Amino acid sequence: MHCRHAMIWASLERTLQDRHNVGASEYEVLDRLAEATHGKLRVQELADAVCLSQSALSRLIARLESAGLVVRAMCDMDRRGIFVEMTGEGRSRHAEARSTHLAVLGEMLTDQWVVPPSLSKSAGPKA
Repeated sequence: MHCRHAMIWASLERTLQDRHNVGASEYEVLDRLAEATHGKLRVQELADAVCLSQSALSRLIARLESAGLVVRAMCDMDRRGIFVEMTGEGRSRHAEARSTHLAVLGEMLTDQWVVPPSLSKSAGPKA
């Protein structure tokens, strides 16, 4: 199962990067923001949703911010909180990448998908 997950993630990473200039983790953050009620989430909520450490997420957000896909803003109610919000460019990039993301998942998760023999559990060192 871990091998299959790794292959799917690698395919998502490669295809999203080649076609939309975002990696799989960047896409996942944009996707969570697109699903958010007001299009924004606190950094901690985002970290929990994408299973990244606070520091890894901070670096990822900085890359997205540099690309003009998200902005960070202080919470009006609690000055300690920081929100991340998608920009118009971020929404456009997410919308473009969404069909690619779904196509890769559809291709990789069909019943016809077969684990290459070299990666199956039965393929091990010969005794």
